[in-house]
Amino acid sequence: MRQGLNPNRRDFLKTCIASAAITRGMPSLCSLVSSEEKSRVVISCDPQLRGTGSAPDSGKLLKMLDRSVQALYATDSPQEAWKKVVRPGEVVGLKVNGLAGRGISTNVVLVEVICERLQEAGIAKKNIVVWDRLNTDLESSGFRVATGPDRIRYIGNDTLGYEEELAIYGSVGSRLARTLTQLCDAVINLPVLKDHGIAGVTIALKNMFGAIHNPNKYHLNVGDPYVADLNMLTPIRQKIRLNICDALTAQYEGGPSYMPQWTWPHNGLLTSLDPVALDYVGWQIVERKRAEKGMKSLQAMERAPNYIATAADAQHRLGTNDPDRIEQVEV
Repeated sequence: MRQGLNPNRRDFLKTCIASAAITRGMPSLCSLVSSEEKSRVVISCDPQLRGTGSAPDSGKLLKMLDRSVQALYATDSPQEAWKKVVRPGEVVGLKVNGLAGRGISTNVVLVEVICERLQEAGIAKKNIVVWDRLNTDLESSGFRVATGPDRIRYIGNDTLGYEEELAIYGSVGSRLARTLTQLCDAVINLPVLKDHGIAGVTIALKNMFGAIHNPNKYHLNVGDPYVADLNMLTPIRQKIRLNICDALTAQYEGGPSYMPQWTWPHNGLLTSLDPVALDYVGWQIVERKRAEKGMKSLQAMERAPNYIATAADAQHRLGTNDPDRIEQVEV
């Protein structure tokens, strides 16, 4: 089923209603953007996350994750929260970011603890798919490509390929990954908090460049309006249930490649249903670190991520970038 071709307002509203019926109460962007409530971004940090080593402690990271999802969904247990995200029988995709290799990619331990909680929520191993643009990106960031039955799958888009038809919205015309369109019922977006030398920052919204065949086309004008338009494509809007930004190691300059001289151990997670609000909060964290290091702001460098505001405008309504409408919760 190919979706996302030139949506108009009437079709969009039909899609929202259909999506709500299909997901039977699961969170959707359609309900998010129409709500008058504030968008919640949960910030969880643990300065002792790594202990004396360089890798995060899995037990401490699991506790951080639990605090985050419980605060986001206002539940008494992490298991209850995850049951609001997914339901048994669904194929759940974890969209990681492995472009820069082990130094500044979605952490393997974070993926492992999320997979643990998904299985407790009733998602079978065979129905969990960890994916990114290329198999080589997965491997360079510490994952092992795997397609066997009855286990968690780790695949790049080069495994299943892309749709033959273009999905089109505004400035964007792209072939979407079949992993997204045909395999996954729901997606958990797992970006990394980092600077981007062309697009300002690359967090939740831009992580979906890994779902298309031609991301190289969409970096002009600091990614505006391309990043916002891409996230309007129907499979992306309908299937992303949750955004968890890996801010364990973050980068404030030199991205998207790994530049260790400009990274710092933030030891945190940013979690939200609203990718625009998450990106706005993450952008401000990067700007504060740049100021702390005596560097110019992204605005002064002429690469402020204005696509975040575009994603929030009346045409897109993908979320909010208004700080007065963002509830930041620290846990």
